[in-house]
Amino acid sequence: MNEPAPDAARDVERDAVLAALRPVVDGIAATFGPVCEVVLHDYRRPERSVVAVAGSVTGRTVGGAMSEIGMRMLARGDEARDELNYVTRTADGTLLKSSTMALRDSTGTVFGALCVNLDVTAVDRAQALLGALAGTAGALAEPPATTFGDDIDKVVDAIVDAHPLRRDRSWAALDRDRRLELFRDLDGRGVFAVRRSVEQVAARLGISRASAYNYLARARAEAGPAADPDGGHA
Repeated sequence: MNEPAPDAARDVERDAVLAALRPVVDGIAATFGPVCEVVLHDYRRPERSVVAVAGSVTGRTVGGAMSEIGMRMLARGDEARDELNYVTRTADGTLLKSSTMALRDSTGTVFGALCVNLDVTAVDRAQALLGALAGTAGALAEPPATTFGDDIDKVVDAIVDAHPLRRDRSWAALDRDRRLELFRDLDGRGVFAVRRSVEQVAARLGISRASAYNYLARARAEAGPAADPDGGHA
């Protein structure tokens, strides 16, 4: 009898891992209650990576896309590391404490992630109130914001629009070095690991697809993908 091809065998193994984790998703969410959301991702399908979800902190649904942290982990490949207990916020101001744990097959290849998001908005407000009463309140750094959503196009658009090089400048106002820096950084965030994302970024910047592909090729040739930025969500 013929043995399955290596790729097919790895897919069988990865499918088994995801199947085994589905009840874990429900169990973690049930343990922490309504402030908890657990999301299981399959990175083999970036545009619809969510294969299981329990809880509704960010409104994710099965079949939804990965978010910025997933895209960044995808860009890191097998060098991806678990990101634990990082604080971030959603577009509507919800404060989250999150952890993203990479899933690997027996060869060490990253193929997905198990993500836990806790809504700690009420805890943060209580802490601020207690600090004010005790006279110890002080200004805290604003946590980074990330777009959550089931549409990968919206995630890509949000990353491009929020980039420091884009917030206050048009594409025409950027010189060659800053344009290359923008493409290197977007590459480091995993934006270009998504299908059709080069075309989407080109449209967002108001340039041709050929120009976008050219800048991406130059950015990779001159310095390789940029280091991964801080912040993000599961």
